[in-house]
Amino acid sequence: MRVLVVSDTHSNLEALEAVLADAAVGNAALTDGRGFDLIWSLGDIVGYGPNPNECIALIEQYEHLAIPGNHDWGVIGKIDLEDFNPEARQANLWNRQQLTSASRKYLEKLAETRLQENCTLAHGSPRHPIWEYIIQLPAAKASFSFFETPVCLVGHTHLPVIFRLLPSGECQAIVPPEQPVQLSRDE
Repeated sequence: MRVLVVSDTHSNLEALEAVLADAAVGNAALTDGRGFDLIWSLGDIVGYGPNPNECIALIEQYEHLAIPGNHDWGVIGKIDLEDFNPEARQANLWNRQQLTSASRKYLEKLAETRLQENCTLAHGSPRHPIWEYIIQLPAAKASFSFFETPVCLVGHTHLPVIFRLLPSGECQAIVPPEQPVQLSRDE
């Protein structure tokens, strides 16, 4: 099964459409190394941009799993918007006014984390699924004790990085190359 992982769409329909179109190349035959069978959305489908309902509707057109992010919860009032910077607060208030009841129900039913295919999915981190940023090695290292699957995928930081816990107990950061990163079942 080929999984397309998306995160932090932030109501940007054009960006989401571009990612889906690019990933769908070869989807039918999967002969050129591209395409996907399933989407895993790591949160923040809404917030900032002008199309919250359209982004949710587009993701719902595909087989997918989704978890909420801090903006998703902020827009529906599950977390206090006072914790956001002024621009994000205003954007979330505007997105809140735009949400249809169907979009609100969709966001309300999302589980904080998911365990899927030997992966843990969280928006912020496995220890604080909605809000924590994993940017530096100490936060990454601390997070390893909060999941038992071989892989944990998070969004939220908007930075592509892989953290690996080495046998020595040290944590290593790897900035992914332009080519896809292959993970073996042993990693």
